[in-house]
Amino acid sequence: MFHDPWRAALRDLSSVLGRDLSARDLSAQRALLRAALAQGGVVGAARGDARAVRGVGGVPPGGVSELASVSKPFTAALAGVLVARGALDWHAPLAALGGPLRGVPRHVTAWTLATHTAGVPLHPARVGVTTFTHFHDPYGPMSPEDVVGSVRRWARPTGRFQYSNLGVGLLGLAAAWAAGEAFSADGYARALRREVTGPLGLNVTARAPAGVIRPGGSLLTGAQLTGFGPLVGAGGLFGSADDLLTFGQAHLNGQPGGRLGGAWLDARRVPGLPPGVDGVTPGWFARTGRRWHDGVARGTRTGLGVNLNSGAVVVVLARGGVPLLGPRSAVPLLLHTLLGA
Repeated sequence: MFHDPWRAALRDLSSVLGRDLSARDLSAQRALLRAALAQGGVVGAARGDARAVRGVGGVPPGGVSELASVSKPFTAALAGVLVARGALDWHAPLAALGGPLRGVPRHVTAWTLATHTAGVPLHPARVGVTTFTHFHDPYGPMSPEDVVGSVRRWARPTGRFQYSNLGVGLLGLAAAWAAGEAFSADGYARALRREVTGPLGLNVTARAPAGVIRPGGSLLTGAQLTGFGPLVGAGGLFGSADDLLTFGQAHLNGQPGGRLGGAWLDARRVPGLPPGVDGVTPGWFARTGRRWHDGVARGTRTGLGVNLNSGAVVVVLARGGVPLLGPRSAVPLLLHTLLGA
């Protein structure tokens, strides 16, 4: 009998997400699933004790992928753990941490960085050059001190939403410093492991492990991994679909608040939010009843979402970057379709 992996994946997801979602005939999303995972990938869902993870297109379900900007909720979670024990203050000037952060403008706080409201640009100015000279590692030539210098030069206290890899990258470095680690990408990795991923039993790392799933190639990207240099907290983590589902469920445990603190539930509506986003919380985008983040690396697209009402967690890990032709929003559309209302 002919086996259709797309329908099989949707059938498994439907069994986890529940009758309320399967009643909408999830099998009708086959075309969307194929568009999102055209070069292969992994899709998964968890709800209570039920879980399903399926790989398609030759990608194993337990494979480790680039997480791209789905790294940002991990950095926010690290900050939240440090806030809970008094090592960091969401709303105090980051400069109060002293040391390498002493010169950061006083309107820049852990909260404004985690919610993209610190008035920090998307990238350091030098990325206009390194995108061409270091296409797969545009932040690699920077030092942590360069990150601080760029924020000092460009941050403006507007209070508007302005998505920023530079800002969340600085938050990761600052969290490492607040945790007693070196002000560096390695310090961030150690702090994240000790405070977040280790206690949750996750194999999320800041370095690509052996056997990592290589991204899908295209005319622009090839099959190289994406480097984030000192901005690893903004997009440089690696993990599996199971890791992400466990991370999402950890937020729900004991709701409101959960194991990782309640800041992720505190959605604020600020000027400048993009269409479809009703609010922003540390590390997450917000819409009524859900929190999510998606991401794009050079050859990978990712998504993680949580439905606060049903308790469903959904993950999408796709090989292949944003296509030059065809549906560019397939991954976030699939994520929200699976999350349901």
